[in-house]
Amino acid sequence: MGNEGGKSAAERLATPIQFVKGVGPQRAELLERMNLRTTSDLLFDFPRDYYDASQLKAIGEFVENEPVSVCGVVEEIDLRNTGPGRSWLGMLVRQEKEYLRAIWFNQPWMRDRAPVGARVLLSGAPRFNGGRWELVHPRVELLDDDQTAPSGQILPNYSLTEGIRQWQMRRIVQGVVAEYSECVNEVFPEQYRDAHNLLPIGEALREIHGPRGTDSLEQARRRFIYQELFVLQIALALRKRQLTERRSSPALPATAKIDARIRRLFPFELTPAQNQAVAEIAADMAKATPMNRLLQGDVGSGKTVVAEYAMLSAVAHGHQAAIMAPTEVLARQHARTLTEDLRESRVRIALLAGSLAAAERRETLERIASGDVDLVIGTHALLHDDIVPANLGLVVVDEQHKFGVRQRAALRGSGLDPHYLVMTATPIPRTISMTLFGDLDVSTLRESPPGRAMVHTYLGEDGRRAEWWEFFRKRLREGRQGYVIAPLVESGHDDGTASVQQAFEALANGELEAFRLDLIHGRMSSTEKEAAMNAFGHGETQVLVATSVVEVGINVPNATVMTIEGAERFGLAQLHQLRGRISRGSHPGYLCAFSEAKTEESRARLEAFCSSNDGFELAEIDFRLRGPGDLFSAQQHGLPSFRIADLVRDNEVLAEARNDARTLVTESPGLSHPDFARLRDMVVRRYGRSLDLADVG
Repeated sequence: MGNEGGKSAAERLATPIQFVKGVGPQRAELLERMNLRTTSDLLFDFPRDYYDASQLKAIGEFVENEPVSVCGVVEEIDLRNTGPGRSWLGMLVRQEKEYLRAIWFNQPWMRDRAPVGARVLLSGAPRFNGGRWELVHPRVELLDDDQTAPSGQILPNYSLTEGIRQWQMRRIVQGVVAEYSECVNEVFPEQYRDAHNLLPIGEALREIHGPRGTDSLEQARRRFIYQELFVLQIALALRKRQLTERRSSPALPATAKIDARIRRLFPFELTPAQNQAVAEIAADMAKATPMNRLLQGDVGSGKTVVAEYAMLSAVAHGHQAAIMAPTEVLARQHARTLTEDLRESRVRIALLAGSLAAAERRETLERIASGDVDLVIGTHALLHDDIVPANLGLVVVDEQHKFGVRQRAALRGSGLDPHYLVMTATPIPRTISMTLFGDLDVSTLRESPPGRAMVHTYLGEDGRRAEWWEFFRKRLREGRQGYVIAPLVESGHDDGTASVQQAFEALANGELEAFRLDLIHGRMSSTEKEAAMNAFGHGETQVLVATSVVEVGINVPNATVMTIEGAERFGLAQLHQLRGRISRGSHPGYLCAFSEAKTEESRARLEAFCSSNDGFELAEIDFRLRGPGDLFSAQQHGLPSFRIADLVRDNEVLAEARNDARTLVTESPGLSHPDFARLRDMVVRRYGRSLDLADVG
């Protein structure tokens, strides 16, 4: 292999794609649509899947229902309409003197995939019907006229753009792999590769783009999946070290005296899980390095009590504590709860929210700056530069998944080093906690405090709506309260889903006309929302018609019935959070979810919701059904997307990579050993900005 006029490996990998054999300026423009601009981009444009041509057969060798691949020429195409929005497409394919028919239902566009006279490669499970072999919905690949039929090969399939065919893409990539794969720097020392069963980078690139067999392909894929997850875990481990070992914070030990004083404020015994979480938090806060802990718990598990303990521990040492919520509704709920819980104490509490009048805000800021406030409760307003706490010892962030990584860093941007506790009432799947929250230690609450009643959940049927509403009214007449949840604020959608305003008007003039109703949604002013919540909390209104704005933090123990309309529009975790609003007291809860679910995934999600009250179990189901992209926005958290790793599929590799990364950072803080210099550079290049990594050396 030449070195192209003395160019370095890095320069060769930066070669513009138009100079690659078989590309040229015109095709380079097409490839640029897929963000492929250099030879390096092509090397790491991994196949989306593979076509196993090792089962290439002659038509006469077919066995019914045994997967085959077959090459032939398209002889004729027959497209028929079979009803409104329905079609049948038959493609007659000839292989020498034998024929088969490929069939597609309701896919008329397949007619344009392979015109008459084209050479095609089909794969599927054959069936014998009417004296002829058929392939129903087979996979189709168009072959070039001079392209030989693959035999015994595993062929890569790449993402394409209009104007480039699969066989062309394969040729381009194979040329780049042959010419440039050895230019890629190896980030793992040989001893590390051997210990962890990893292929060398050059061999892995050749195998993933042109596998010799299934075993070697799996080894190559494992190399890149492990590397991608390992680099992220290294970055998270370095960030965790950066936030603790390199910073100092006040040591706030929970002495026996402080512990007793705090527990006297609670009119109940803490659960074993709460005691465990308190012990873990107290141990962290006793250190002179910042606590970075995630407190996750199921609905109604008592996270707020644990957070109160932590905040009071800071106050007992003469430090301030702050709690930040994602919405003003939740911030005001925290303010009410803390004021009630601490009414017998001398703790001074202040609310800092966006709706405060200018004079009130100035006064609150002055009190915070002078140390005249012990507990500060607020929203994003707490991130503003004009907030200068006198002696901040602890920051609590509620509903952490609604804040991005960079917002987390902003909390520390004031130069202070408080302890840091984040809470989420949305149980986090294990693989997500190891990635987006991998820089935090985790405490978990799974059990509910004693006395909490169970919620009975039903999937509603339109034919039984009247029966449900009669049951709903019966609970109201018994003195209970209820919610009606609608997914939209405004109408104008053609799917028949009622808006919250329409639902309110329909109920007030229909099923619930005999009861006192109120309305709350995210587009109301803070004052309006606060008034609606106060009225409902004091029992002045019996039914709250709402959007998911009541998903978290709303605590009305007397509310025990809930109707959810358009349930298919909510995620499984969100449905579980909504259900948590009617499990706050000692009376049993009842929820009916009405849905127009049309997809298998939606139906599976709703069936899981009705069958389980365990938020952790539901979080894992939701993760498997929807993947991480829908559950937690990587863009929001500022993390680059993965090229090849899949958090659902590769959870075992993730756990291995996490353990290995933590071990390596412990043994070589900052990856200072020369053998890991390239790995360190890769970590900083990929995650330095998104995770605010300083010099890790």
